[in-house]
Amino acid sequence: MAENRFDSLDYVYVPAPDYDAAERFYVGVLGGELRWRIRDGGVTVGAVRVSPEGPLVLLASHLEPHETILIYRVANLRMTRQQLLDAGWTDVDEPFEIPQGPCLVFRDPGGQQLAVYERIRPGVEKSFEGRFD
Repeated sequence: MAENRFDSLDYVYVPAPDYDAAERFYVGVLGGELRWRIRDGGVTVGAVRVSPEGPLVLLASHLEPHETILIYRVANLRMTRQQLLDAGWTDVDEPFEIPQGPCLVFRDPGGQQLAVYERIRPGVEKSFEGRFD
Protein backbone atom coordinates (compact mmCIF):
# COMPACT_ATOMS: atom_id res chain seq x y z
CA MET A 1 0.00 0.00 0.00
CA ALA A 2 1.36 3.44 -0.95
CA GLU A 3 2.03 5.95 1.79
CA ASN A 4 0.05 9.19 1.89
CA ARG A 5 2.07 11.67 -0.17
CA PHE A 6 -0.17 14.73 0.27
CA ASP A 7 0.24 17.17 3.15
CA SER A 8 -3.13 18.91 2.79
CA LEU A 9 -5.92 19.87 0.42
CA ASP A 10 -5.32 23.64 0.26
CA TYR A 11 -7.54 24.81 -2.61
CA VAL A 12 -10.53 23.76 -4.68
CA TYR A 13 -10.15 25.51 -8.04
CA VAL A 14 -13.67 26.06 -9.38
CA PRO A 15 -14.61 27.21 -12.90
CA ALA A 16 -16.34 30.60 -12.89
CA PRO A 17 -16.95 31.58 -16.53
CA ASP A 18 -19.33 34.29 -15.23
CA TYR A 19 -17.09 35.37 -12.39
CA ASP A 20 -19.43 37.99 -10.91
CA ALA A 21 -22.34 35.53 -10.75
CA ALA A 22 -20.10 32.91 -9.12
CA GLU A 23 -18.89 35.40 -6.50
CA ARG A 24 -22.48 36.45 -5.71
CA PHE A 25 -23.42 32.77 -5.28
CA TYR A 26 -20.50 31.73 -3.07
CA VAL A 27 -20.63 34.89 -0.95
CA GLY A 28 -24.30 35.96 -1.03
CA VAL A 29 -26.06 32.60 -1.21
CA LEU A 30 -23.60 30.25 0.52
CA GLY A 31 -22.41 32.87 3.03
CA GLY A 32 -18.74 32.56 2.19
CA GLU A 33 -16.20 35.25 2.99
CA LEU A 34 -14.37 36.78 0.02
CA ARG A 35 -10.69 36.90 1.03
CA TRP A 36 -9.24 38.37 -2.16
CA ARG A 37 -9.94 38.91 -5.86
CA ILE A 38 -7.30 39.48 -8.53
CA ARG A 39 -8.04 40.57 -12.07
CA ASP A 40 -5.13 40.25 -14.49
CA GLY A 41 -5.06 40.04 -18.27
CA GLY A 42 -8.75 39.25 -18.66
CA VAL A 43 -8.64 36.54 -15.98
CA THR A 44 -10.27 36.88 -12.57
CA VAL A 45 -9.49 34.62 -9.62
CA GLY A 46 -11.05 35.08 -6.20
CA ALA A 47 -10.62 33.20 -2.94
CA VAL A 48 -13.69 32.42 -0.85
CA ARG A 49 -13.67 30.85 2.60
CA VAL A 50 -16.90 28.81 2.77
CA SER A 51 -16.15 26.96 6.00
CA PRO A 52 -14.00 27.61 9.07
CA GLU A 53 -11.73 24.66 8.23
CA GLY A 54 -10.61 23.15 4.99
CA PRO A 55 -9.52 24.48 1.65
CA LEU A 56 -10.22 27.87 0.12
CA VAL A 57 -12.48 27.84 -2.90
CA LEU A 58 -10.70 29.62 -5.76
CA LEU A 59 -13.18 30.93 -8.33
CA ALA A 60 -11.42 31.07 -11.70
CA SER A 61 -12.85 32.72 -14.79
CA HIS A 62 -10.39 30.94 -17.11
CA LEU A 63 -11.29 27.35 -16.22
CA GLU A 64 -13.64 25.44 -18.48
CA PRO A 65 -17.01 24.37 -16.98
CA HIS A 66 -16.86 21.04 -15.13
CA GLU A 67 -13.05 21.26 -14.80
CA THR A 68 -12.73 21.65 -11.03
CA ILE A 69 -9.20 20.97 -9.79
CA LEU A 70 -8.34 19.75 -6.28
CA ILE A 71 -4.99 21.29 -5.31
CA TYR A 72 -2.91 19.44 -2.71
CA ARG A 73 0.33 20.54 -1.06
CA VAL A 74 3.25 18.11 -1.06
CA ALA A 75 6.65 18.26 0.64
CA ASN A 76 8.62 17.46 -2.52
CA LEU A 77 7.05 18.00 -5.94
CA ARG A 78 9.85 16.35 -7.91
CA MET A 79 9.62 13.18 -5.79
CA THR A 80 5.81 13.08 -6.03
CA ARG A 81 5.97 13.45 -9.82
CA GLN A 82 8.56 10.68 -10.08
CA GLN A 83 6.44 8.39 -7.90
CA LEU A 84 3.47 8.93 -10.23
CA LEU A 85 5.60 8.16 -13.26
CA ASP A 86 7.21 5.12 -11.57
CA ALA A 87 3.71 3.81 -10.87
CA GLY A 88 3.02 3.91 -14.60
CA TRP A 89 0.93 7.07 -14.58
CA THR A 90 1.33 8.72 -17.98
CA ASP A 91 -1.15 11.61 -17.75
CA VAL A 92 1.19 13.84 -15.72
CA ASP A 93 1.96 17.33 -17.01
CA GLU A 94 5.31 19.06 -16.72
CA PRO A 95 5.62 21.28 -13.62
CA PHE A 96 4.76 24.98 -13.94
CA GLU A 97 4.84 27.88 -11.51
CA ILE A 98 1.97 29.20 -9.41
CA PRO A 99 2.49 32.00 -6.89
CA GLN A 100 3.21 29.51 -4.05
CA GLY A 101 5.75 27.42 -6.00
CA PRO A 102 6.04 24.65 -8.60
CA CYS A 103 2.87 22.75 -9.44
CA LEU A 104 1.76 19.93 -11.71
CA VAL A 105 -1.62 18.71 -12.88
CA PHE A 106 -2.75 15.17 -13.62
CA ARG A 107 -6.00 13.21 -13.84
CA ASP A 108 -7.31 10.27 -11.91
CA PRO A 109 -8.81 7.24 -13.74
CA GLY A 110 -12.25 8.90 -13.79
CA GLY A 111 -10.91 12.08 -15.38
CA GLN A 112 -10.90 14.29 -12.26
CA GLN A 113 -8.10 16.84 -12.41
CA LEU A 114 -5.77 16.88 -9.44
CA ALA A 115 -2.85 19.20 -8.82
CA VAL A 116 0.04 19.03 -6.40
CA TYR A 117 2.32 21.89 -5.49
CA GLU A 118 5.35 22.50 -3.30
CA ARG A 119 5.06 25.63 -1.18
CA ILE A 120 8.44 27.31 -1.62
CA ARG A 121 7.02 30.84 -1.22
CA PRO A 122 4.97 30.51 1.98
CA GLY A 123 4.21 34.22 2.43
CA VAL A 124 2.51 34.73 -0.91
CA GLU A 125 -0.98 33.91 0.39
CA LYS A 126 -0.74 36.69 2.98
CA SER A 127 0.22 39.18 0.25
CA PHE A 128 -3.13 38.46 -1.49
CA GLU A 129 -5.28 38.96 1.64
CA GLY A 130 -7.55 41.96 1.34
CA ARG A 131 -6.66 42.62 -2.30
CA PHE A 132 -9.76 43.32 -4.37
CA ASP A 133 -9.00 44.27 -7.98
